[in-house]
Amino acid sequence: MMAKAKALTSDSTSSDTDLGNKQTWIGRDVSRREDRRLLTGTATFVADVNVPGQLHMRVVRSTHAHARILSVDVAAAAETPGVRMVITSEQTRHLGSILLEELGYHEIYDDLEGFSHPVLADDRVLYVGQPVVAVLATDPYVAEDAAELVSIEYEPLPVLLDPEEAVHGDIELFPGRGNEGARIKKSYGDIEQAFAGASHIVKHKYVTNRHSGMPMEPRGIVVQPDPARDTLFIWGTVHVHDNRRIIARMLNLPEVNVRMKHVEIGGNFGVKGGVFPENVIAAWAAKSMGVPIKWVEDRNEHMTTTSHAREMVHYMELALDAEGKILGMKDEIFHNHGAYFRQAEPLVSDITAGIVFGPYRVPAYDATLHAVFTNKTPVGAYRAPGRYESTFARERIFDLAAEQIGLSAAEFRRRNLLSEDDLPWTPGVDIVHEPYHFDSGDVVKHFGEALDAAGWTAWLAERDQMRTEGRKVGVGLGVLMDKAGLGLFETGGVDVSRAGRVTVTTGASSVGQGIETVLAQIVAEELQIAPENIDIVHSDTELIPDGVGSWSSRSTVMAGGAARKAALAVVDKAKRLASEMMEVDPDDLELVDGSFKVRGADRRLSLYEIAAARDPFTARLENDEPGLQADAVYVNNAMNYPYGVTLVQIEVDPDTGGHKLLRFFTSTEAGRVINPLTTRGQIVGAAVQGIGGALYEEFLYEEDGQPITTSFMDYLLPGALEMPNVDYFVTEHAKSPDNSFGAKGLGEIGLIAAGAAVAAAIDDAIADGTHTDRLPVTPEQIFTRCQGLNKADQ
Repeated sequence: MMAKAKALTSDSTSSDTDLGNKQTWIGRDVSRREDRRLLTGTATFVADVNVPGQLHMRVVRSTHAHARILSVDVAAAAETPGVRMVITSEQTRHLGSILLEELGYHEIYDDLEGFSHPVLADDRVLYVGQPVVAVLATDPYVAEDAAELVSIEYEPLPVLLDPEEAVHGDIELFPGRGNEGARIKKSYGDIEQAFAGASHIVKHKYVTNRHSGMPMEPRGIVVQPDPARDTLFIWGTVHVHDNRRIIARMLNLPEVNVRMKHVEIGGNFGVKGGVFPENVIAAWAAKSMGVPIKWVEDRNEHMTTTSHAREMVHYMELALDAEGKILGMKDEIFHNHGAYFRQAEPLVSDITAGIVFGPYRVPAYDATLHAVFTNKTPVGAYRAPGRYESTFARERIFDLAAEQIGLSAAEFRRRNLLSEDDLPWTPGVDIVHEPYHFDSGDVVKHFGEALDAAGWTAWLAERDQMRTEGRKVGVGLGVLMDKAGLGLFETGGVDVSRAGRVTVTTGASSVGQGIETVLAQIVAEELQIAPENIDIVHSDTELIPDGVGSWSSRSTVMAGGAARKAALAVVDKAKRLASEMMEVDPDDLELVDGSFKVRGADRRLSLYEIAAARDPFTARLENDEPGLQADAVYVNNAMNYPYGVTLVQIEVDPDTGGHKLLRFFTSTEAGRVINPLTTRGQIVGAAVQGIGGALYEEFLYEEDGQPITTSFMDYLLPGALEMPNVDYFVTEHAKSPDNSFGAKGLGEIGLIAAGAAVAAAIDDAIADGTHTDRLPVTPEQIFTRCQGLNKADQ
């Protein structure tokens, strides 16, 4: 998928000129270092990893959405030549269910692990695709053929698909515990008074249907055991440190005995980040049998078993005064988690309930979220989890309110967006255990600047002109806010080599977002060397003992903060050593082009020369540590909140229900841009996924829970021909005070409001009085609405 992009640049974007003698790398268009190996086919992915003696795993999956397992017959599969083992729940029952990540929810909700995913189904299955049996064979085709010979007898049970029915209906998926894994309540202000004193009350129901990330590379894992040391070497997981912790606990191994190794990740978007049953089965089998195990899923498996996302129902209520200013907001949310909790849930539910109000002046707020289970594939985090869904509901009810009151969509936002005078905005609610603290920026000012940069007035005139030609063209907008830089900690290290290279280690993960390039720029700026001389090492627990990973648009702030901290420590040590070696006062030294130079003299020592002089023997004589290296842990418990607006102009075809995006624009307040080139890539890539969720992508099910969108023949993705040019506008007016760069996370802003803006534009184009309240909008829906309008005109 490709989309052209054009930057409508703010006058405050970073300069790429030098400041005095200091070479600046932050703010420059530095080409992505990752691309060469990816585009030339020299990168190594998990499917490329082959270990001598490996067995291939094929998983036998449930063909029922909800059923009792009466019998499992594996005899024919076990007797197949080349099959070495057939695994059922008899062998894995002692492992329990997949542990959820420890993010503070276990202390809040009782028996959270009781809703987590079994390794292999035991007595019941809860969704089509749930692993029941695993077959290990010397050849992947033998494993697949043998898996077809496994015979499982089921007793079908009533199927539950609707998230509201999960709360109010009679079908119980977890006997004695119901279908609600968590009920999350968040509120502030006097909501009763807000609604009692309102001049206008607006209510509506909004639905975002189920879709997910579609990385080019599906999931996979290779596990190589070292029986003599009771150690496992694992390739293929995304968040290596979190995955290591969980797998080690489940197999009762010390963490040091689980070694995660680096391979390229062909896309993630959150959906591949957790520990899945297949990971644990492969690790247990390798440990038990003492032979390597390899598993790579096919696309059908990915679409039925890798984490789904987005399915939510929002019952929104809005209280307004006579001038259209918000007095209060209510939301009851039903979040369909599918059959089990996965990864770090109910994390996405928590984020959702805590961010519905967005970057608006909302004096009172009350939300209740039901995290419920149904007989669908379990969900997980997918790019902008909770934000895409809640933004759609919020922005759509704002459109409805503006129409009822008689305001334009833009004017309604202007009256309610946060301004600099409102800050810090701390209404008294938390998001993922951290207090919501909006402390930098002027949203209403940025909104106006973005509309001017896009030429919004011209968009409206252009729409009106095309309508005179008989074309159905509409425009729509949606305001966005993200929460980024989610805290905890991150690790980093910088090591200067006598060979003329610098190695940066990081606990972050490279999943296509360009973090290797950005970290090289950050360290290059502190060491005053070219980024090309810096190597980035990640996703290897033997080289990086601890870390958190890349998710929630946190890498630049957290991993960048750790790398910068380590780089500054290296500079401090190098300056001390240079002053001793040249016998000058440290204050007489300046760092220029990777060397410490004596001010006013032609004497200098490069960082590489300093590192070479600090050999182990010399360092020992001087009671110092050898080399020129430093490790750092960066801790930041504050999130940052990028914001912006997305604008859409769309044309619909009343005769076919087809549509064409004529214009797409999105903006953000970035705080500080580290690399405009990677920023553009993040914005465009996110826009593609936002448009996909608005117009194309949806996982559909039959009434009996059978998935019917299990290939790209049925599950639609936007392609190059469907994508418009993506114009974007980035300002750097409001540095984020919580980190040393002043940066805000930008990985998700391109999609957050896309669904809301597309829906508003379609309503404007058709102009039939219908209010779009669910995504995606399909050609059938557009055709039906247009035909209804045409009949009324006849």
